[in-house]
Amino acid sequence: MILRHRSKPLPLQLIDAAIPRLPQHSKFLTELKKDAKIRQQGYNGEIKVDYFIDSLAPKYTILHDVYLGENGRNFQIDSLVVADHSIFIVDSKNYTGSITFNTILKQLTRNDGKVESGYEYPITQVENQSFHMQNWLVQHKVTGIPIYGYVAIADPSTIVKVEGNEQEIAEVVGHGATIPKMIMDKDGAMGRTGKEKLQAYQIGKIILRECREFNINMFKHYGMRPTDILPGVICPECKLLGMSRVHSSWECKRCGCHSRTAHLNALSDYFLLVNDLISNSECMRFLGLNSRHAVSRILKNSNLIYYPHVRKWGKPEN
Repeated sequence: MILRHRSKPLPLQLIDAAIPRLPQHSKFLTELKKDAKIRQQGYNGEIKVDYFIDSLAPKYTILHDVYLGENGRNFQIDSLVVADHSIFIVDSKNYTGSITFNTILKQLTRNDGKVESGYEYPITQVENQSFHMQNWLVQHKVTGIPIYGYVAIADPSTIVKVEGNEQEIAEVVGHGATIPKMIMDKDGAMGRTGKEKLQAYQIGKIILRECREFNINMFKHYGMRPTDILPGVICPECKLLGMSRVHSSWECKRCGCHSRTAHLNALSDYFLLVNDLISNSECMRFLGLNSRHAVSRILKNSNLIYYPHVRKWGKPEN
C-alpha cells in the first residue's frame, strides 16, 4: 500500500511560479533558472524510481518524500519501504553519463563527456538517513527494526563504475529497476532468520502522521523582496504576463488567446509567492483589474473560502 504519494516539491513550485513573474533584467533569474533545472532533474529521477518502487505496493507499505524532525533537526527520505521484517530507505539519484564510486576516498564523481564533477558520497547520505530514522523510531517507541539503505540510479543509461570494493557498492547501489528485487531478497533473508513479522501498516501510519512538507523561504533564500514579483495574469498559450479582462474572459494581446480560467493560475501563484490570504483590493492589484464587482465575482467562483473576521479569501484546506 502506498500511504504517501509524491507531489511536485514546494520549493520547485515556488521557483517555477516566480520565474515568469520576474522582469527579464532581474538579477535573480539566472540563479532561479539554474536551481529550477537541478530540482526538476532530481524530481524527474524520483518519479522514475517511484515507478519501480511502487511495484512493491501490493506486498509492502510505501511512503514517498518523507520529511521528519529528530532532535531538533530535520531529515528527508526520497522513498521509505516498510517491509515484513525490515525498513528500507531508497535515495534516488538522477545522473547522466558515467559515475564512479570510490570506496576508499568515499567520493562520487560524474563524467558527462565534457566535465568531471564531484558530489557528496550517496552511501554516506543514505547511512545518515538510516541513522536519523532509527533514532526517530526509538523516540516514537518503535524499536528493534533493522533499517537498510539503497541508492537508486534513475537513468538506466547511466554507467556505474567502481574504484575499490565493487561488492560493497553492488550491495547497496543499483538502477531503479533492480531495487525492488534487492529489497525483497534482503527482507526474505531477514525472514529466514526467524525475525518476527512487522506491523508494517501501523508503523507506516505513525510515520505518515508526523510527516511534514519541506519548503524554503524563497525571499530569504535568494535575497528577493515580495515587490520583485510582478502582478498580472499569464497567458496559458504564449506565457505573456498581462492578459486583459474582456467580457468575463481573459484575452492575450500578443497571441489572441482567450481563456475564462487563466486567473486561477494567477491566484495560485499569489498564494504560493505572496500570502495565504487575499483581499478584494489585493486581488484587484494582482489580477490587474479596476472593477471591485468583477473581482468579487471571480473570488466567489474560484473555490475559495471567505474568512469574514479578516475579510479575506483563502484556499480550502485539503
